[in-house]
Amino acid sequence: MAKHDAITDREPFVERIVDGLSGGTPLRVICREEGMPAWRTVYNWMEADEEIAARIARARERGFDAIAEETLDLADEVPRQSEAIQKAKLQIDTRLKLLAKWSPKRYGDKQTHSIGGDPDAPAVQVEHGVDAETLAALSKAILDKPQGK
Repeated sequence: MAKHDAITDREPFVERIVDGLSGGTPLRVICREEGMPAWRTVYNWMEADEEIAARIARARERGFDAIAEETLDLADEVPRQSEAIQKAKLQIDTRLKLLAKWSPKRYGDKQTHSIGGDPDAPAVQVEHGVDAETLAALSKAILDKPQGK
């Protein structure tokens, strides 16, 4: 059992974690600080306590905004030296890619495929699937097609 698993008063740790996440600091970085619980312990707390999980989730959302704002600072403050420009570009690209993965609805490329109504609840649902008979017919048509045409 990790040293913080048995602690009944998790609040000071949760406050520090929420504060750090809200500022855009990753959980593992926060947990590496002196006296902080291991990141696995924090995940155990989140599994055991819905309130802690919700607070951490909200803090991460705020942290995503902080990271997005940081990309603007990186772009605006970069000196006009080629090494610095390349480094800032890499930092910005990395942050934007992570944001797109962590929060695709907010930071990912929008890709909506719906017909009418709300994109989250489209009026038409399309199911993909091909039965074995249709697949066999398509395969035969492709194989029987003359080459070069």
